[in-house]
Amino acid sequence: MRTLAVLLLSVAVTTLAADDRPTDSRTGLVIDDGWVLVNGHCGACHSHRLVTAQRGDAEFWLDTIRWMQRTQNLWDLPADQEQAIVAYLAKHYNETEWGRRPALSPTLLPSASGSADR
Repeated sequence: MRTLAVLLLSVAVTTLAADDRPTDSRTGLVIDDGWVLVNGHCGACHSHRLVTAQRGDAEFWLDTIRWMQRTQNLWDLPADQEQAIVAYLAKHYNETEWGRRPALSPTLLPSASGSADR
């Protein structure tokens, strides 16, 4: 049984995160306290890539959860689980130097009529 557990762990963990923590090969999530909750709750509705592509502090992540609850039918999370999820996300998917690209200049966006200005 122990051999099976070691084999499964070696299959699931194939890369290391920037801080040398293992990353789950299926989800791309950093394996650390709270990752099972993020895997289950976040992955129930959308791709884990949507999570790993975002960056923000605890306030950003809590605001994102509240937005999903208001507009996307996200269920109420038990307080202890919500705190663990926010702490995990703020730790591993916080703002970084590379972060997300800056917003596009309004001059680069299509006009309100739907056609791009040239």
